[in-house]
Amino acid sequence: MKKLYCPFCGSRLRERGKKGICPLCGLPFYDNPLPATAAVAQNPKGEVILVKRAVEPGLGKWCLPGGFLEGDESPEEGVLRELKEETGLEGEIRELIGVVHERSSLYGPVVIIGYRLMVTGGEMRPGDDAQEVRFFPPGEIPEMAFRSHMKLLQGAIR
Repeated sequence: MKKLYCPFCGSRLRERGKKGICPLCGLPFYDNPLPATAAVAQNPKGEVILVKRAVEPGLGKWCLPGGFLEGDESPEEGVLRELKEETGLEGEIRELIGVVHERSSLYGPVVIIGYRLMVTGGEMRPGDDAQEVRFFPPGEIPEMAFRSHMKLLQGAIR
């Protein structure tokens, strides 16, 4: 249980199973996973763009462009925003690949929504949390920072 106090009345929550209960309000508070997205974005040759991480977790390893959703952002909006922020490229969503769960050493449980995208434009450049951005042929994928990203990549490349 992460939340310690009720956001409505300020009472200290009591732990009950995997959720907190406010002793005054009686309202339950759940410790939900963080929603994130990941893009398997390909160019017309079928190569996949990967980002070499400049931050932990996974510093120096490759991953799919992606990240946490913001505010009222939909998963579709989030995956397109993350592609642009991390690679400088724009894309078009082709399909939902799948949804996977992974435990982050920094953030706890994360649910990652994966999409297959086609790159449609932009200028390739690494974002502020990336060391490098590069296209890889499907048979030459380097070691990935996250198991969830490898699972999504395998689900998209047939």
